[in-house]
Amino acid sequence: MRLGCGLVLFAYVATHLLNHGLGLISLEAMEAGRIWFLAVWRTWPTTVLLYGALLTHLLLAFWALYQRRSLRMHGWEVAQLLLGLAIPLLLAEHILGTRAMHELFGVNDIYAYVLLILWEFAPEKGALQAVTLLVIWTHACIGLHFWLRLKPWYGGAKPLLYALALLVPVLALLGFVEGGRDAAALIGDPLERRRVMAEINWPQEDAAAFRVAGTETVRYGFVALLLLVLAARVLREWLIRMRGMVRISYPEGRVAEILPGHTVLEASRDAGIPHASVCGGRGRCSTCRVRIGAGAADLPPPSEDETRVLRRVGAPPEVRLACQIRPTAALEVTPLLPVTAGPREAQARPGYLGGREQEIAILFADIRAFTELAEEKLPYDVVFVLNRYFAAMGRAVEQSGGHLDKFIGDGVMALFGIDGGAESGCRKALAAARAMAGNLSELNASLARELPEPLRIGIGIHAGPAIIGEMGYGRANSLTAVGDAVNTASRLEALTKEFSVQLIVSEAVARQAGLDLSEFAREQVQIRGRQERMPIRLIPEATALPLEMSAATDS
Repeated sequence: MRLGCGLVLFAYVATHLLNHGLGLISLEAMEAGRIWFLAVWRTWPTTVLLYGALLTHLLLAFWALYQRRSLRMHGWEVAQLLLGLAIPLLLAEHILGTRAMHELFGVNDIYAYVLLILWEFAPEKGALQAVTLLVIWTHACIGLHFWLRLKPWYGGAKPLLYALALLVPVLALLGFVEGGRDAAALIGDPLERRRVMAEINWPQEDAAAFRVAGTETVRYGFVALLLLVLAARVLREWLIRMRGMVRISYPEGRVAEILPGHTVLEASRDAGIPHASVCGGRGRCSTCRVRIGAGAADLPPPSEDETRVLRRVGAPPEVRLACQIRPTAALEVTPLLPVTAGPREAQARPGYLGGREQEIAILFADIRAFTELAEEKLPYDVVFVLNRYFAAMGRAVEQSGGHLDKFIGDGVMALFGIDGGAESGCRKALAAARAMAGNLSELNASLARELPEPLRIGIGIHAGPAIIGEMGYGRANSLTAVGDAVNTASRLEALTKEFSVQLIVSEAVARQAGLDLSEFAREQVQIRGRQERMPIRLIPEATALPLEMSAATDS
């Protein structure tokens, strides 16, 4: 409801300011635009919609202020709240001086009427109205930004929307200035002055007294309501405190004690514990999500809204939104996202990013004798060669349908079959090995003058169960895999030195890929950490892999 009401109010304000901008053309253009503006906004249905939205938005803001257990907020939340609370105080006289005057006293509140007051007769009120314009527009744009930033398309549209957000108030203020000058010139002639005053039906003393008294009543009433909400907060906190505190435990021994009814996100903020929250705790973004430990049984089940957000990001059952759970007993939580998490983490994402075990193919590749090569080169040359090498290997992995996990020194780790299963992953991993060997030959040819001898690589591929998910900290957070299968693939790559071949694949990879590799030598090797010996295939050159493998991969 708050969002819907806000959009109605934003539509009104935006069209009103664009009408102001017509003042850059002439006062007559402003009046002509006003006819269309009033045709939309001064009918009884739109009047009910507009003022209903205004009242509802205001009451919901008071309710949100009362409901919030902690007043610790992000800077943008504080700015939006203070600007929003300032709007009724600033806007009361303008509403009473225009729409109320028109309805109650028959004043024709055309632009000439408003501009004469704000520009000619009471310029201090004109300055205040300009401030009001900026306050309202800034409040609205902050709200829109933090709603839209969760939309996938917003990143691309943001520069255009930002330009419009700057342009609209600038045009409105410039139109106000030019319109005010035109209005002042209009009444320079005494005859024209009388005509304009008669057309406006200029308000008399009783109307002016009503406007002054009404403005004071609205402002005092608003302040009284605000103080009442704050007093109700104090009373509620005192009553809750009588029931005792709730202990929230975090990793690394950190603890927060909160009053019953506070959310876990509020507990984090009160205790100064960093906690991501892109939407500010409105239950929209999911970036505040936590893994629940001890005490989960005492929590009520997630609401429909929380369930919808958790389902969108593929969260497992033990994950909840910190801004939505209000523990009444001791609880252990682990925040899952770094405090620097942004809107990207709020988008719908594959379920495996949260962590799951599945069978995949893992590829490791490493440059042979690169340390000796690097010792003979300048640092700039080493970086240049490595970047060319990483680009060639990365293209091979991505074009074969794999996920480039990481570069480790002069090595490469890639994952295959995360989405399509182990069989498809094994075929793609073998296709990537073949492409890597081909790209390396082309790279060696292009760097022939830069290198004393061609680059040589060793590649190891194995398939098996692994735990995959997003792991890391801060910006060093990415999709990766851990487990015995990953360690085995790394050791197969290391064995390429011992057997003097370019590629070693486990029999499990060949079998799941459905390829006949019987033409290549077969060995039984002991892998550290395994009791049984593992059958492998030794492939001197990865380009010797069967060509039909590419067709199988493409299909």
